[in-house]
Amino acid sequence: MEVNVYDFPHLGVGPAIPYGAYDQQRNEGFVNVGISHDTAEFAVESVRRWWRWIGRRRYPEAQRLLLCADGGGSNGSRNRAWKYHLQQLADQSGLIVTVCHYPPGTSKWNKIEHRMFSFISLNWRGKPLVSYETVINLIGATRTATGLRVKAKLDTRYYEAGVKISDEEMKQISLRTHSTNPEWNYTISPRGRPI
Repeated sequence: MEVNVYDFPHLGVGPAIPYGAYDQQRNEGFVNVGISHDTAEFAVESVRRWWRWIGRRRYPEAQRLLLCADGGGSNGSRNRAWKYHLQQLADQSGLIVTVCHYPPGTSKWNKIEHRMFSFISLNWRGKPLVSYETVINLIGATRTATGLRVKAKLDTRYYEAGVKISDEEMKQISLRTHSTNPEWNYTISPRGRPI
């Protein structure tokens, strides 16, 4: 008997890669749904889209952005491209970006997992995700009794996997590590602006 174990390409149109931002203060979420690869560039673009469409309106006086991120994957603490693209975000937005990574094996402590993505999963359980429109609508319909609201947007841009960031490019990042767990905590400032 032939069985599809991992993927069901005949049911959908391609991969749907959710990357989210969760605002604890307002109990609001934003999910950028990509269609190509889960790369550092895609992760930073997801943060940029949150800032462009939601964050700057909610926090018009903001000068800093705090990101609590998992320790691995596209936004991992050792991912050079993540830091490289965060530098571009800082330069474009003028924001000082501080990143605090959860240590390896502790991503379950990340509030986005149990306060947002768990409810998204509950909302779409048992429903076939057959189109991007279905994915966006189900994520966007996520609501909880405690007031969680989630917005979702489709990101149709192609993100190339395996892009390497050179040592020279890394040297140009305006990055200051923190004294506590410097491998997981750092601040990236817009170039030309002191940290």
